Amino acid sequence: MGFAWRQVPPTEPCEIAYVQSPAGAPQARLCIQANPAAWADRAKPLQQIAQMNGLMYPVYRDEYTKPTLYRTSNQVICERDLVFDLFWLVTGQIEQSLPRGRHGFFVLTDNVSARAMLRQALGSHLIRWLERQLRELRCYPFVPRWQADYIAAACVSHDVDYPQVIRWLEPFRILSRHNGRGLALALEVLCGKRTHWNFRAWVEMEQRLQTRSAFYFVPPQGSLWKRATGTPDPFYDITSPPFGELFRFLQGEGFEIGMHASYRAFTSLAKLVAEKQRLEQASGVTVVGNRHHYWHLNPRDVEETLWFHEQAGFCYDTSLFHDRYVGWRRGLAYPFFPFHQRQRRELKTLQIPTAWMDDQLFGQKEANPGDRWEIVRQLAETVLEHQGCLMIDVHDYVFDEQLFPGWRQTYQDLWEYLAHQRGVWFATPAQVAHHWHARYVQILKASEGLTLGLL
Repeated sequence: MGFAWRQVPPTEPCEIAYVQSPAGAPQARLCIQANPAAWADRAKPLQQIAQMNGLMYPVYRDEYTKPTLYRTSNQVICERDLVFDLFWLVTGQIEQSLPRGRHGFFVLTDNVSARAMLRQALGSHLIRWLERQLRELRCYPFVPRWQADYIAAACVSHDVDYPQVIRWLEPFRILSRHNGRGLALALEVLCGKRTHWNFRAWVEMEQRLQTRSAFYFVPPQGSLWKRATGTPDPFYDITSPPFGELFRFLQGEGFEIGMHASYRAFTSLAKLVAEKQRLEQASGVTVVGNRHHYWHLNPRDVEETLWFHEQAGFCYDTSLFHDRYVGWRRGLAYPFFPFHQRQRRELKTLQIPTAWMDDQLFGQKEANPGDRWEIVRQLAETVLEHQGCLMIDVHDYVFDEQLFPGWRQTYQDLWEYLAHQRGVWFATPAQVAHHWHARYVQILKASEGLTLGLL
């Protein structure tokens, strides 16, 4: 929210108190009642859904309830433990009860409630709700979310998965994707007349949109054999001359080079660090951002992978996402510092949540039913409402409208739509991360107390 704070004893006057009973903070203007039973049971599957100000969000009780605010002569009291609700969302407690499929991904196809929660950014809704209560109490944000006159941010990133087509293989993929009607396109690819090397076209288009994107590259080179044996990494070699020229071109145009950690990078810190070093040596830049290939975090211990990011020295990561489902996996449309539960502290690597990947609306339509444009427009509206950050993922190889009809155009239409809204900051993920880090430090320096677990 941007508020600086000063911790005081419970008996002193204050704006907000988090207590089991309002009697424990008699001079607090706003009391949020803590529920110790919820914290004790947080590891259990929490399936109930409650209604709050018109939006759905998870609760820990067995009945449907509304967060009740009531006033005494000198206090406003919230009977719901909103602190727990936010903790429950952002630390992914619900994920302990979800089934998993291939690659360790969660399966939400039959879980309508969980899928609806993703698109609503419910954690951001809680934050904005609380912010409105504090504003009514004449508290004002100390540090704005965004610089200048911006009210929201938007970032686009490209996973570089298939920049160099395998000419004998790709025609079969085209025929399959176009239901046998892409023979002419398949022949053009087979003859080398049509490729996936569209980096200059991406740059020119995004410059027209007055935006700069990030391109994430996989450091180790994969192969058909590795893919067949369970390691589906891309086939390109970042140390080859074409990629050296590409890195120089992207840097010269002001675009970001980030890392697309390999499929098995999550298995060890040493592997992640080695990949980062390899990309930095090949590109000549310090790599500050990362996203895991196939969104492949440790399926048994996500927080271990997030801790690896900190130890490897990444400024930000964008991997907390559901491969198949549109929306915010941890309920936040804001960048945030993940909380490591065993270490009881925030991690230093910022998480910039991804809201949408192109394949979800084209290759996985059954998991995201509805009009494509309406889905992405609603994501944009949610970010604007919450003053958040819209991060999207568009693959490098989908620029060609003939090969991938509608993929690039959906992104372009979304960015043009946002450009017509007032106050959207189009930035690279690294720019957003540096801003959010600096803002956080500024808030901490202006605050006193409540330091446990903070950076």
